[in-house]
Amino acid sequence: MTIATFLRLVDLLPEVERSEGPDWTGFKVHGKGFGYLWERTATVGLKQTIAEQLALVHERPDVFEIQFTTGQFGWVVVRLDGIEPDELSELTFEAWRLTAPAGLVDEQGGSPPRLPVRRRS
Repeated sequence: MTIATFLRLVDLLPEVERSEGPDWTGFKVHGKGFGYLWERTATVGLKQTIAEQLALVHERPDVFEIQFTTGQFGWVVVRLDGIEPDELSELTFEAWRLTAPAGLVDEQGGSPPRLPVRRRS
C-alpha cells in the first residue's frame, strides 16, 4: 500500500477535511478527527473501537500497534507496507463512520468506497 493510494481512499469519503501539521496530515469529518498520516514513517493512525484495536494488534503486531485510547475508542497505527488496499479501505471507512454524523453515514451506506480498478493497456 502506498501513501498515494491511502490518500485516494480518503478522498472517496464524503466531507473529509485535511489539516497539515509539521510532520503529519490530519483527517476530519465535520470537525472531528478520524485519522492521521505520517509520510516520513509511511504509517497512518485510525480511530477504531477498543475491541477492534486490540484484535488488530493481537493478530498482526508487525502491521498494527496501539496508538492511544480515549473514551470508547482505541486508535491504531497501521504500517502501510504491511496492509492490502481493501483491508485499509475498510479500516479507514470504519474510522470515518465512527466519527461522521449519522445522517452522513446513512447517505454513504454500509460499504466502504472502492478504488476504481486501473486497467493496463
